[in-house]
Amino acid sequence: MSARAAGPREPALLAEQLIARIGELDGVVVALSGGVDSSVVAALAARALGSRAVAITAVSPALASGELAGARDVAAAVGIHHELITTNELARAGYRANGPDRCYHCKSELYDNLALIAAERGFAAVLSGANADDLGDWRPGLVAAAEHGVIHPLVEADVGKAAVRDLAHLLAVPSAQKVASPCLASRVPHGTAVDAATLAQIDRAESALRELGLGALRVRHHGALGRVELSDADLARSEDAALAEGIRAAVLAAGYREVEVDDQPFRSGNLTAAFVGRLSLSDLGRRAGL
Repeated sequence: MSARAAGPREPALLAEQLIARIGELDGVVVALSGGVDSSVVAALAARALGSRAVAITAVSPALASGELAGARDVAAAVGIHHELITTNELARAGYRANGPDRCYHCKSELYDNLALIAAERGFAAVLSGANADDLGDWRPGLVAAAEHGVIHPLVEADVGKAAVRDLAHLLAVPSAQKVASPCLASRVPHGTAVDAATLAQIDRAESALRELGLGALRVRHHGALGRVELSDADLARSEDAALAEGIRAAVLAAGYREVEVDDQPFRSGNLTAAFVGRLSLSDLGRRAGL
């Protein structure tokens, strides 16, 4: 039975264990998106290794507005050196084709870059913020991570999302309650090609909706149609005529010709639900040929 299955672990003790594990490594590059998972790993790495830890955020057309500022805030708060790189996943045919394995191509681009940086600086490893709950979802990016020898400290310690948020509060990570904001391409149905113009259109629409005071949301791209997914609370609010018109105007202004508000509340991963499967660490190694 895993430690997590046996019951909750005290966050301070868990943090000590994770810091000790990361401290075994002679220098690390942390892939920092600004989300709570990677932010916690960055905070732990800073405590474990000090100047021998660097957080790197990848900037590309797939990065949603506001995410870069969030990553910078996290790095400053947890005291880790932070750098930016530009990635070009759109140059990869597999990413543009947007099949069920799109994230594999995206993460391959990211980890190619981070592995090179780690090697140039004599750092032992690249760390990701993947947590144990990610293994129950369709995550082809984890295969790319396995191919590059990326270490997932939270997965190794069987730390799920709830425990990650506990750690974030303990470590005073600014993104402790942040809603996940994955690659903008995740709003495009598999099989529909991804390009920079589409990503920018989605970003414009979502940014405009947030300006209306809406919280967790997605604009799913269906050609001329922008389908809006809102949280339970905001879905109820959207019945107000003024807000409904504001939503419609915001999405049309982003370049869509039709707007639809989904009658079901937002749920992360809606477009990949058909591909969800249980992935174990051994599965990842097998799929990566390791």
